[in-house]
Amino acid sequence: MSALAHVFEAAGLATIALASIRPHVERIAPPRALYCDFPLGRPLGKPNDAAFQHRVLEAAFATLSAAQGPVLSDFDESVSDEGAEVLACTLPPRLDVNALPAADEARALLAAYQRTVVVNEGRTSVGRSVSAQQIPDALEAFQRIIDGTPWKDCDMPGRSPTEASLDIRVFYAEAALSLADFTVGRSPGAWSTDSWFYEHTEAGKLMLAAKAALKAVDAPFGLWFYLTPMDR
Repeated sequence: MSALAHVFEAAGLATIALASIRPHVERIAPPRALYCDFPLGRPLGKPNDAAFQHRVLEAAFATLSAAQGPVLSDFDESVSDEGAEVLACTLPPRLDVNALPAADEARALLAAYQRTVVVNEGRTSVGRSVSAQQIPDALEAFQRIIDGTPWKDCDMPGRSPTEASLDIRVFYAEAALSLADFTVGRSPGAWSTDSWFYEHTEAGKLMLAAKAALKAVDAPFGLWFYLTPMDR
């Protein structure tokens, strides 16, 4: 995004980058940037804390007042990373022991996911490529990839395996909020949901296996590399 900022500025659009990795933003030197010492994936620092988030945005917009750039300012407060904490929540019982474990697990999680959507007044980040109801179908398609079906022929719902993988992760993350009884105003640690997903769910284990399968058959780098977070 810091590199794109130069392109947008050249076209006459003012930009501000919220940076979480200082060496990166120093090297690329976008026209205006605010360095925020926050966990990756949380550019505004504290979920559900509107006052804190507004303060971050005010500091970011303040960089527009500089007469010339590049400008790199520091936000005045850090937010610590919770480390390797794993979200504590229990998965619901299986619905069909004869079904693919990951797909059956996802079907069992639909009720928890829907409770979170209700609490969030209908808001959800699932559905950019695959709907919540299609998550089990997407997991079955990933199993076909693991079994040797070429990724182009696996009948993946949505636009691509990479985009489907994002919806699967978000679906599990939103379902986990109900399973762990997180109420409005509270959120899990920055990495705790990912740790739970990849280490304690059938779907997470399947996604890691699908990534390895795609890499083994020399699928396009962007297809398999971004199937999971870089640390996975």
